[in-house]
Amino acid sequence: MKITRVRKSVIAIAAGALLLSGCSSSDSESAGGAYAGPVKDTPGTINVLAWPGYAEDGSTDPNVDWVTPFEKETGCTVNVKTYGTSDEAVQLMQSGGYDVVSASGDASLRLIFGGDLQPVNLDLIPNYADVFDNLKDRPWNTIDGANYGVPHGRGANVLQYTIDKVKPAPDSWSVVWEPNSPLKGKITAYDSAIYIADAAVYLMSTKPELGIKDPYALDQTQFDAAMALLKQQKPLVAEYWADYTKYVAAVQAGSIVAGTSWQVIANVLNGEKATVGAVKPKEGATGWSDTWMISKNTEAIDCAYKWLNWIISPATNAQAAEYFGEAPANSKACALTASKTHCESYHAEETDYWSNVYYWKTPTEECLDGRTDVKCIPYAEWVKAWSSFRNS
Repeated sequence: MKITRVRKSVIAIAAGALLLSGCSSSDSESAGGAYAGPVKDTPGTINVLAWPGYAEDGSTDPNVDWVTPFEKETGCTVNVKTYGTSDEAVQLMQSGGYDVVSASGDASLRLIFGGDLQPVNLDLIPNYADVFDNLKDRPWNTIDGANYGVPHGRGANVLQYTIDKVKPAPDSWSVVWEPNSPLKGKITAYDSAIYIADAAVYLMSTKPELGIKDPYALDQTQFDAAMALLKQQKPLVAEYWADYTKYVAAVQAGSIVAGTSWQVIANVLNGEKATVGAVKPKEGATGWSDTWMISKNTEAIDCAYKWLNWIISPATNAQAAEYFGEAPANSKACALTASKTHCESYHAEETDYWSNVYYWKTPTEECLDGRTDVKCIPYAEWVKAWSSFRNS
């Protein structure tokens, strides 16, 4: 069974950003603060902090293991700890003791600006050359030209619908946002403050006069409009979801017929017979792209670099993406998945598909869309607004 996770974004970037070019614990550094190398054949131990399903060592399923082969090939011993939310990942990394972390876009900037990570030297990660171009140098892991990690995989937050209950098949988010939706009372929405960005994506299309260019860069007027849309939607919603297993059960029971979902959830529901559809609507969608990053204070720099190169190698990346349920980052991984339709199902090689997928980022007061004449609403305020909204 594929593993997925609850992706909850919780607190804002730590106040008082530190210098971005954090130094490696090694005394061999490039001018930009990244490890200059070379990567040595030195045995060591690395403590890996990961989303469930990203660093499998056979303990979950003896047939699913890409950690043990890494240990045998490199001589590096791996200790894996999994976490359930981005907030937990940030707290654990800030507490120390971890060498590498798989971070979503709503955690990576907090760790970068908090001074917890070091930039990486991509010349020491040969498999990075095969990463899809549209996953390189992204704003959630690259600051002022300095790369802070390598991509693991990605996915879109799609519109899922029950085929025999929702006709015609929808191609717009309007069925979950507009007050006259015929699906009222059988709609679900993601239970997280980051879902405010989903409202902003819909407003980008339906109210262009608001001038929203980036759903994570909302000034007060734009933010208020997104919250108003959420309040308009609330009477339509049967329940907000965070646990995908409960979501699956609700769809199977018929109490939910449409709402925000992940492709892996649709795949689980469909099994061997298609009962639900999943589409990225014409307005676009939010999504995620996760990054493997190295702690500023690691004492296992050689093993850390070996891990980053290993986890995005074609064979390993194929295993991890297929097991978890997402599109791989390495372009050569698609030829190596057990299911030959995996990359087609997850749109891995469709450049145009990702052109209007707005990957999760942590909103900051400094507008992420480049505006300097206004202040944007930071994520701490998103959390407060979401909490008030859900409790009202």
